[in-house]
Amino acid sequence: MPFSRLFTTLIALAGADLIQSVSGHASLWHPSMYGFNVTQQTFPYDNRPVSPLTNFTFDQWWFHGHLAFPPHPTDIFELPAGQAATTEIACNKGATTFFASSEGGDIRPTPDSNDVCPGSGTDEFHTKGFDDLTGCALAIAYTADDKTVAPEDFTVFSVNQTCVWTRFTDFQVPARMPPCPPGGCLCAWLWIHSPDSGGEQNYMTGFKCNVTGSTSEVPLAKPQVARRCGADSMNGKWHASPSNCTYGAKQPLYWFQAERNNMFEGTYAPPFYTDLYGFRDGQQDDIFQDSYAFLPTPAPSGPLPILNMSAVAQPELVLQPLWKKNLQARRSHSMRRQWMSRVSF
Repeated sequence: MPFSRLFTTLIALAGADLIQSVSGHASLWHPSMYGFNVTQQTFPYDNRPVSPLTNFTFDQWWFHGHLAFPPHPTDIFELPAGQAATTEIACNKGATTFFASSEGGDIRPTPDSNDVCPGSGTDEFHTKGFDDLTGCALAIAYTADDKTVAPEDFTVFSVNQTCVWTRFTDFQVPARMPPCPPGGCLCAWLWIHSPDSGGEQNYMTGFKCNVTGSTSEVPLAKPQVARRCGADSMNGKWHASPSNCTYGAKQPLYWFQAERNNMFEGTYAPPFYTDLYGFRDGQQDDIFQDSYAFLPTPAPSGPLPILNMSAVAQPELVLQPLWKKNLQARRSHSMRRQWMSRVSF
């Protein structure tokens, strides 16, 4: 075993006792996911879908290291074009509709309970409250080949900025999503939580998906790396820089791993699926090859892009005036940065 992998595995083993006593963290749950039946005993370290990914080698964090545990070929998550895809996010599979294959059985207070972590506080899914949420994303790669797909192939197509907060979480699907190739697509649920409630952690759950009800054949544009461009009062940046945003198709945020990162922010300034990185709430309507008539290279003092108004479903929602958006409206600045915890709960 390579030293780097051995090192991260030993770290995971060292924390196993702590993790075992906690029902925290979270994941999307659905039979279409990789690792749907992975338990705490499957790997030599706790690699359940809810376990956080930090400083891991590529084969450990990519698809959560679950590529050898694919779903049944008929288990596919449907993405209805122009509608909401309802997901279930929870700290334990037993808190979802799919409790029957959970080691602990059904732990839902009621069948329709919206509780992410039944019997636990919000710290278990890494937030101090609603104003401390940092968003989750769904991304897609137009291939069914999980052996050759790469991080750069995924495009974020939907964001829910108030995630993780409820078990049933909707992700709006762009109306112009083209159909998947034969065999379907590959998707991923991604989350980086607030630094106020836990350590430097990523979450990635890969799953098989298929777009239904497609009315467009226009392909997605090649996704680019997102840039930190929104107002950031927590770090003393009071004004957004709209021209510095990455517009159009964007890759997911790969951060704080031992290799293959595309984000290099520090411990207390993690990247988020919010306006801070140009991810608006809801469907990402500008991710297609014909979305822009003019798309300049991002720059702090450069020109803004020009939408192809005939191609974008809701142009007023794509180029929102970012300078009017301030994260201070969503979370209190105060002095809490002095008390940020680096401990994983």
